[in-house]
Parts: sequence; C-alpha cells; structure tokens
Amino acid sequence: MTEPRRSDPDWPATPRRVVVTGMGMLTALGNDVPTTWAGMVAGRSGVAEITLFDPSRLGCRIAGEVKDFDASGVLDKKDMRRFDRYIQLGLVAARQAMDQAGLPARLEGREAERTGVIFGTGLGGVGTLVDGISINALRGPDRISPFFIPMGIPNVGAGQIAISFGMTGPNFTTVSACATGGHAIGEAWETIRRADAEMMIAGGAEAGIREPLVGGFDSMHALSRRNDDPAGASRPFDQGRDGFVPGEGSGAVVLEELEHARARGATIFAELIGYGATADASHITLPAPGGIGAVRAAQRAMRKAGLEPRDIVHVNAHATSTPEGDKAELQAIHTIFGDHAGSVTLTSNKSMIGHTLGAAGAIEAIVTIQTIRESCVPPTINLVAPDPVGAGLDLVTGAARTQNVPLALSNSFGFGGQNTALILRRWTE
Repeated sequence: MTEPRRSDPDWPATPRRVVVTGMGMLTALGNDVPTTWAGMVAGRSGVAEITLFDPSRLGCRIAGEVKDFDASGVLDKKDMRRFDRYIQLGLVAARQAMDQAGLPARLEGREAERTGVIFGTGLGGVGTLVDGISINALRGPDRISPFFIPMGIPNVGAGQIAISFGMTGPNFTTVSACATGGHAIGEAWETIRRADAEMMIAGGAEAGIREPLVGGFDSMHALSRRNDDPAGASRPFDQGRDGFVPGEGSGAVVLEELEHARARGATIFAELIGYGATADASHITLPAPGGIGAVRAAQRAMRKAGLEPRDIVHVNAHATSTPEGDKAELQAIHTIFGDHAGSVTLTSNKSMIGHTLGAAGAIEAIVTIQTIRESCVPPTINLVAPDPVGAGLDLVTGAARTQNVPLALSNSFGFGGQNTALILRRWTE
C-alpha cells in the first residue's frame, strides 16, 4: 500500500482546526452539564457520607458520589446488569454529548468510519473486579461471572460507546491515573488534526467508590478524613488541606473538524487549540520539584497554539487538595506565567465534586468551556487560608466571579508523574 500524496485531501498539509460541538457530564453536583454548572457557580458541595457501601471500617468515609444515577435511557435492564458502573457513566455522558451535537442514535456509513472514540478511565471496572475476586475467594472460580473480564477491563468503556453508537474509526482507552481525561481529549484532538478522523468522542469515566479502593488511597494518607464536615473536606490551596476527597463521574465531548462541523450546521461551543503531555520521571506519587512537568506540558500546549503566557487569562487547576500536589501546581503557575501570573484567575472544581480520577480532566475541560462561554469563573470553595506559595496569584474564592475569558488552560496530573495541559478558546466566526 502506497503512502498518500500530500495532495490527498485526507492528508492535510497543515494541522486542521478542531472544535467542540457537544458535551455531557455526570458529577456529584448533577447528572448533566447544566445542573453541574449551576451547582459550581453557586459554590455548592456535592460531597457527603459514602452510601455505595458501608464505610464504617475506613478512616475516610466521605466521597463525591453521583446521585440518582439512571442509565435506562441508554441501556436496557439486561445490559445494565452486564455493564460495570464506569461503563454506564461513560455511555450516558457520551450520549448526552452526541445529542447536544445533533448526532443520530447510531452513526452509519462514512460518518461512522470517520468517527472514533478515545475514552479513558483511571481504574476501570473496579466494582466488577472487587465482586469477582470476592466470589472467587468465597465460592470458587466456577462461580465467577462470564462477564467478569469484559466488565472489568479498562478499554471496554470506549469499546462499548462504539458498539452502542456505531463509530468504527480509531478506538482506544487512555489510562494515566488523574491525567486520563486530559490525555483522552488531547489525543482525540491530535487524531482529528492529522485527519485520521472527522469527529471523535473523547473523555473519561470513573466509578471507584468501593471499599478496597478508598481504603487503598486512605492507607497512603492521600485522603481527607474530615468526616464530620464532608462539604468542607476538599480544600484545594488551603493551608488546612489534609488530602483529596474521592469522587466518581464522567465527562464526554464531541470534537469535530471545523469544516465538517460547519457543513452540518453544528453549534460550536469552543475551539481546542493546544495540548501538551509530559512526564515528570521523578516519583510515583509526588510531583516533580517545582511542578516542572506541569510547566513543560503547558509550554508545549502554548507552542502548538501559537500563544504567549500573557495571552491566557484563566487556569482551571488540577488542585486536588493534597499538600505537595497543590504546592507544586502553585509553583508551576508562577513559573509558566512569570510577571503575568497575578493577572490569571485560578480555580479548582474538585473543591465541590471531589477528585473523579480518570474522569477529572474531561469534567474540568467541560467546566472550562462553560467558564469561557458564560464569562463566569466558579469559586474554589473552602479556601480560607491560602497557601503562602500562592502569594500574588488570583485565587477565586468565596463566590463565582464575572470575567471575560477568551482563552483558558486546563491542567491534569496523575500518579506516575504524567501531566497534560489543554488550551481552549472562545469560538467566534
């Protein structure tokens, strides 16, 4: 097979422009984008005592659970029993995004061939794995469900989106801990830019509120133990922070090549113009000194976007509420923006929904788009005594702030030292 010529329309001479035409989201604040956004603007916390299992044996007994979740609009009762919760969350968010983008129930023909899925998860089907391993130990391997493997492995979420909705283009899963959602959206962007697809469904889903997983994080001393004050437990950038609050949820976007979106009359919500990905190569859980990996990710994203630091006016921070992680990100912001750092607003959505791990980067990218569209920055709640490392930075606290945001950066960082940066721009013709 010969390589396509540069004159081939499917082989662009320059990278193509990519826009966002649909969004879907489920979080502890709501089961769609409008409800979650309204909760964030109001500064409301979705964190509460864990209800998905009895947490009495744990040091951390709080989480940001998705409440009143119902996948029956996408799945029948039989499939709901056969799909892990993370797959169900991903399917519902993807369908919301497709509906907003005006896409049919199922793609067919060339449209299906030119549409792909990159959908991530940090943990995969942990509920299925926990249950299956318990059954194996208590009742023997012959009692394990035949759906144990397809419900538990991380890539089936992306695969099931394609199976359900018809995409036959590139399809795979990103698994990079808390950077997962950022990687999924960034790599989907690159796929469209190089003309391997016209549309991509991208994002992440996580459903890890199970006793062994929460217990594992807790044994690392990574979680907050403010069980008597769930709403005040997640405290990004605050001197009193004592760890992150586990969360679950999903975020999905429809990314689309600009001319393809125009041709079908799609509504464009934002343009994705930059993506950077780096590794710390430093420590399995702690960020590199000074947040240098985050600095390099943002710088790569800005180079691809053709921007200078002074062009960006807002950062949706990764900010999990862990002592060292938040400190490193504040140091990185100072380094990235230099003299401009004090002019950039900074906020953390995890203060209200907890840390959704593999879904976080996608959820926060959607919130960043909403911030751009609505000219409104949601607050970082529970931030009453800012870390001294953040001196001189504009941390949005207390209440939402009206701000013109034409360009914004969304950060995501994961265990293993994996970093992503996404740059989003307000859409104007």
